[in-house]
Amino acid sequence: MAADTQNRSSRRPQGRQIGYARVSTDEQATEAQDIELRSAGCDVIVQEHGSGASRARPALAKLVREIGAGETLVVVRLDRLARSVSHLLEVIEDLTAKNAHFRSLRDPIDTSTPQGMFSLQILGAVAQLERALISERTKAGIRAAKAKGRLPGNPGIRERRPDVLATMTAAQKAAYGARIQATANQWLPTVRRMRPDHTWDDIARVLKQRGLNWTPERLRRAMKWMVAEAMADRALLRKSPPRLPEDRLMTLVAGIHSSNVELTLREIASQLERLYERTPRGGTKWAPSSVKNLIDRARRSGLLAVEEPPPSADS
Repeated sequence: MAADTQNRSSRRPQGRQIGYARVSTDEQATEAQDIELRSAGCDVIVQEHGSGASRARPALAKLVREIGAGETLVVVRLDRLARSVSHLLEVIEDLTAKNAHFRSLRDPIDTSTPQGMFSLQILGAVAQLERALISERTKAGIRAAKAKGRLPGNPGIRERRPDVLATMTAAQKAAYGARIQATANQWLPTVRRMRPDHTWDDIARVLKQRGLNWTPERLRRAMKWMVAEAMADRALLRKSPPRLPEDRLMTLVAGIHSSNVELTLREIASQLERLYERTPRGGTKWAPSSVKNLIDRARRSGLLAVEEPPPSADS
């Protein structure tokens, strides 16, 4: 057993190990998990407070989004990470796409080892069987209800009872709010930087370049919810002022640069080409010098802070 443990450790990537500790309420402490995770070699530990059934895991979402290739997400037990087997597999799939790994200290799951991947495949089969059984039980229940002359579904909803409809609406609003809060750190900073100078279409296109699939309508609706909950400034909902084509390009380039100041002029030019944006002279090919001219104009107009580091020409 000791030899097997040594072999497993030698096969594990030497990248940074990041611990994830979750407790169900703010009154509970993650100290016990922290100690176990640090003993396992985690020098960074991300803490989360939330129930196991809750879909809102902003700290986990941020960790998975920012984890690097070769790094490993470590938990004490599987139930600290996922609310279900399907959720666990979804998280691991996201990690795998980034060439990162997952490890549970008290379960035989370590995606950097063959044994751990075998256990993961078993979990996947269990999840598939679970979905099939739930689907079959649901269909059988509907058939039995119809045979007895009963209609499937909630009778209160069918009868349009106000109390049931109000409860359903409240639950839908709560679920929507939880989804918005769980992802806000991915898109809200960009919205705050670009609104109201940019249109919702421009912002949606910038977010799409970062892998976030938002439509203008969904963005506007999400911001209305944030404003209604006093989580964002109402000024963000103001109508965008009409702009000349070159002014719109200037604000678009300023928004891209502000969203990620590490981008080079050439990388910004490539993004503009992927967005099918025409140059100020109507061309389709963007030169770094054209991008620099727009950024310089944005600085002079006050759209960009002077102290922001200027992008370099090449990567």
